[in-house]
Amino acid sequence: MDPNAFVPPATFEFLVSSLRMQAEVQLGLLHFGDEKERPEPNFPLARHAIDTLAMLQEKTKGNLSWPEQRELDNALTELRFRFVQVSDQASAKTKGAAGPAE
Repeated sequence: MDPNAFVPPATFEFLVSSLRMQAEVQLGLLHFGDEKERPEPNFPLARHAIDTLAMLQEKTKGNLSWPEQRELDNALTELRFRFVQVSDQASAKTKGAAGPAE
């Protein structure tokens, strides 16, 4: 079987999807394995993927088709929301583990 048969085309949509998936994995939103083996979120790596998408948005402003722009905008909006959500959950978990303040 041809090893290149499963290589997706190099498209803008694929690039956005790849960066989005990287951020989702780093945030712990995508995990492939047992729940007990779920790694802790890696916020610096998640932020890097989100910042890369934001840079791509800035550098391609005015040069994307409507569907491409919508996909990029939606990815950034969702990832930024999820980053804050996961950060808040991690912070609450840390505070809960520390016990009540004296």
